[in-house]
Amino acid sequence: IRDAQESRGLGDVYKRQLKEVTGLLVLMKKIFISIFLFSITTTGISQKVNKKDSTVIKQIFDTSLTDGASYEWLDYMSNNIGSRLSGSLGAELAVNYTKEQMEELGIDKVWLQPVMVPKWTRGAQEYSYIETSPGVTSLVDICALGGSVPTPYGGLKAAVVEVKNFEELRGLGREKIEGKIVFYNRPMQDNLIQTMNAYGGAVDQRYSGAAEAAKYGAAGVIVRSMNFSQDDFPHTGAMSYGNTPEHLRIPACAISTNGANYLSITLKLQPDLLFYFNQNCKTYPDVQSYNVIGEITGSENSNKFIVVGGHLDSWDLGDGSHDDGAGCVQSMEVLRILKKIGYQPKHTIRAVMFMNEENGTRGAKKYAEMSKMNNENHIGGIESDAGGHTPRGFSIDANETNTALVQSWKKLLAPYGLHDLDKGGSGADISPLKGEGVTLVGYRPDSQRYFDYHHTSTDTFDKVNKRELELGSASMTSLIYLMDKYLYSNTPVKP
Repeated sequence: IRDAQESRGLGDVYKRQLKEVTGLLVLMKKIFISIFLFSITTTGISQKVNKKDSTVIKQIFDTSLTDGASYEWLDYMSNNIGSRLSGSLGAELAVNYTKEQMEELGIDKVWLQPVMVPKWTRGAQEYSYIETSPGVTSLVDICALGGSVPTPYGGLKAAVVEVKNFEELRGLGREKIEGKIVFYNRPMQDNLIQTMNAYGGAVDQRYSGAAEAAKYGAAGVIVRSMNFSQDDFPHTGAMSYGNTPEHLRIPACAISTNGANYLSITLKLQPDLLFYFNQNCKTYPDVQSYNVIGEITGSENSNKFIVVGGHLDSWDLGDGSHDDGAGCVQSMEVLRILKKIGYQPKHTIRAVMFMNEENGTRGAKKYAEMSKMNNENHIGGIESDAGGHTPRGFSIDANETNTALVQSWKKLLAPYGLHDLDKGGSGADISPLKGEGVTLVGYRPDSQRYFDYHHTSTDTFDKVNKRELELGSASMTSLIYLMDKYLYSNTPVKP
């Protein structure tokens, strides 16, 4: 009897346990089904969003490649207007032309933003030679650096001291430098894949070389051109005298890479050679110019702005097709494509042709100043100032959250060759807008050939490939579309 009672008791326990296990299994099944259905639902939403975005981005590329305007605009600006140095007639004509073209797009607003800019002219073509003995000379190719003073009347002839950097300059001191021409001969670093980094590592000798050499009584400065190629084209570019008094400022020129190599070798063979150069540049009082601005008003957040731009000015050598005519027409094309495909942005999208990036960034500073004065809330921006070559991607200057957001779009952009979405700089013209919650982006085409043309007489329209330029326009438009659609709901924006 006791055994039977125990068996019945154990059976009841087993029944209760079985019932509990069965209930647990049913609950787990329900949870699994719920998770499975939720996964299907959210995946479907994700696929729907991605499919729609993919469709829009393909439409953007199709429009740019089959019905684009950027190449035609650049053709006119390069071949009918030409170089556009700040304060020049070319710059004035470019302001009028880009304003007219944006007005013809039928966008919501186009206007000019006044800004005072420096005016510097090159004058008659520079002339130089290396003299190894009286009457024995070899011509070399030079050009004045932007902002340089002229040589004395009749030119400057003096002995040469070669240095690689400012440390070597200080080591030589006034005793070995006074009355001589300092020759900065540090090349761009060959083993850096990112050519912009190589440029950044060498450009200080161009920008500050004259100011540093003047401290030791140098008579003038020659700077190796910022270029990987070995050629006969000198590269100009901005320089600064810093706080050097006007009467102590010395003339500064750039020498081609072939010329720099020849001068360096000849110096080793004949240290007492003389270098002669003559340049006739001049600086005038500041003159008024303009940023050119066009915008499409946002449908939901019209008081929040995303800017896309390039700089309208160029150096006076060549016609500035790569630097930065390409960036300007690509920025204008962003507005044209958005309007063409019937996309109404949520935020106000502005295209800005900045004036005076090359020798002062006055346009960028004025735009940022006026934006602050008008309490404008910029949440993002793209700058194109790296030439019109094949698109590779974008560099991102933003907080970690917004950087990750932009990088999350890689699958949408990769089919168009836009694989590089890395943290980095954005651009000189939009960088004054930087702040917490502001996502700034630099458009990054392939840069390996860019410094063949940068700041030289070879930066001309024939060096720009139509398809590459149009691919860049579409790339920028696609990113603007994604920023407009997704950035506002994910970015912490300060009022």
